[in-house]
Amino acid sequence: MSPLQFQPLISQPTPEFWSALTALKLDKLRLDDSIIPLHAWVDEGREVANTNRMTGQVDDNVGVDGSVFLPASAFEDSGKQLPVTSTVMHGLFKNYNTIEQFRSPQEKKQVFDSVVQQMVASFDDDQPLLNTFILFAFADLKKYSYHYWFAFPAFVAKPSWQLDSDFTQAPAQDVEEIRQLIAERGVSATGLTSVLLFKGPPGSRSSAPLSKASTFFAGVPAAERLLAFHDPSSLPNNPGWPLRNILFYLQTHHSVLNVAVICLRQGDTSRFGRLSAQAAAPSEGKPQAVGWERDGSGKLASRVANLGPMLNPTRLAEQAVDLNLKLMRWRILPDLDLDRIASTKCLLLGAGTLGCYVARALMGWGIRTITFVDSARVSYSNPARQPLFQFEDCLNGGKPKAECAAQRLKEVFPSINATGHSMMIPMPGHPIGQGSEEETAGMVAKLEDLIREHDAVFLLMDSRESRWLPTVMGATLNKIVINAALGFDSYLVMRHGAGPLDSQTKRLGCYFCNDIVAPADSLTDRTLDQMCTVTRPGVAPIAAASAVELLVSLVQHPLGGFGFLLRAFNDTGFLEGLTGLDKLYAEAEAVLDNVDWEEDSDDGGL
Repeated sequence: MSPLQFQPLISQPTPEFWSALTALKLDKLRLDDSIIPLHAWVDEGREVANTNRMTGQVDDNVGVDGSVFLPASAFEDSGKQLPVTSTVMHGLFKNYNTIEQFRSPQEKKQVFDSVVQQMVASFDDDQPLLNTFILFAFADLKKYSYHYWFAFPAFVAKPSWQLDSDFTQAPAQDVEEIRQLIAERGVSATGLTSVLLFKGPPGSRSSAPLSKASTFFAGVPAAERLLAFHDPSSLPNNPGWPLRNILFYLQTHHSVLNVAVICLRQGDTSRFGRLSAQAAAPSEGKPQAVGWERDGSGKLASRVANLGPMLNPTRLAEQAVDLNLKLMRWRILPDLDLDRIASTKCLLLGAGTLGCYVARALMGWGIRTITFVDSARVSYSNPARQPLFQFEDCLNGGKPKAECAAQRLKEVFPSINATGHSMMIPMPGHPIGQGSEEETAGMVAKLEDLIREHDAVFLLMDSRESRWLPTVMGATLNKIVINAALGFDSYLVMRHGAGPLDSQTKRLGCYFCNDIVAPADSLTDRTLDQMCTVTRPGVAPIAAASAVELLVSLVQHPLGGFGFLLRAFNDTGFLEGLTGLDKLYAEAEAVLDNVDWEEDSDDGGL
């Protein structure tokens, strides 16, 4: 006889699991670090042929242990039908918000001890919790690096179980009969249908769950008691980790001290052995438990899964763009609707200084569709002030600004849908020759189509009169129109009013509503300093940022017209919550509660 030793479980979280964790953490859990359920499955051990590459002949068989497999669906109990060689395993998952919390051993030990207590308490249930796991993790979502540590709680039997003789290959007829009896019982909530007790002669065995061991084995000779379980081990004389808790349960709760075991493995590699133990000594304290998984070097330490090198660079960039935006919803803006912002299609009329800065800011907000319209070419004075252009864009007469700006956006973020159109915008005060009327009509029609196809229009041109036609079209088509204009040390950013619901409805004005003269030619007969945009370089990015933030505020606005007013009329606390007054009141009351008021003990005082 020799002490029975067990092969530890091996964890195998898949890349798809870590990807699912990333989405769960960003979109749902956020700062919530509470423990949640997790579901895995365990494969049986197997042997594979070791083929000699030189001769092509099989030298011997190599054992391959089954692992605790965590797929993308591990966070939901899908009820997926598993192969007959696999069994479900339910566990717990805790994700920490900081690496310092993850590295602290105190809470891990508390969780581990708590699970052990739950396992002991379940011994009186019909389905005792014998095989479970705990996964502790910290997800560094910026680096796509995941620190994790598995624990598979297992009891230490005192005295330990003994192996009466070496394991042998299990008879094929017995394995087939046992698998059939297991399949007939179906799948239980704890996965324990993969562990059954058997008695009777081969071919006519009867079965029972573990919780019935005392009555099922009553009066049955030790030689006829049989236990079968799905074994993840591939070692000849060392069964897998799940058997450890099964034997502890039989020894301490049912006083079963002798039993034969069939370790179900894939193919014809199942093993048979006879085990025995002495009665467990009475224990007043909690039973001792082990089970922390070791790292690749055999130390009791956590592991790291680095998915960065495995991800497609384009997909990686797309997720990284959304990361900072999704982090806003964790604490600062929980109701931020990023999908609504990302789906907004933006038309930028002008690909100059304002157009370049507006495009970069829109991309920072996760907007995926940006269209440029401009008739100019990149000149040597542009790259220093317009961040989408480079020196090479100025060569050979310069590239068309609109197409070049769209291409540069794709180089920054390949997944963006950026296009450019080189075209003039007809302007008041700039006469159209008779030979150009058809061409001008085509420009007007194309501009109207572009405005109709987009949700928001930015007016970012150099001249005042070039903004008139898009302003009229935007009002007619009821589009969001945002105007940005620069002075030397000042700027203007404004939103144009939407079309009125009826002729009596008041509305916001536009860029031209306060004019006392019609738009005219502001480009002809001007000196060089009047024709060029002479402005302080820092004003353009400020104006562009203000314009983009204005758009995001409009798109994000959740209140909605009369519904907002109706809620304000009916709910007295709505406006307090909207304006933050409720938090102000709560903070003021908290301060007052902490103030120690001193009472004047002088009765003669006022």
